[in-house]
Amino acid sequence: MAKAQLSFADINVTVTVPAGTRVIEISDKLNSGIIYGCREGDCGTCLMKVVEGMENLSEPSALEARILK
Repeated sequence: MAKAQLSFADINVTVTVPAGTRVIEISDKLNSGIIYGCREGDCGTCLMKVVEGMENLSEPSALEARILK
């Protein structure tokens, strides 16, 4: 199974996780300071910056695309 690396700048931690893992799950386990609203990616509270690896992400849904504008 493919792996992905997630870096949490607020706690200076990088972890390797299975592809498809939700960032919120890892953030909760690590007690990162990411603030969430709906926990589903619909409200835009948890916007984060992808600095590398965009080619490995799925295309944004219509709702995500609207929030990202």
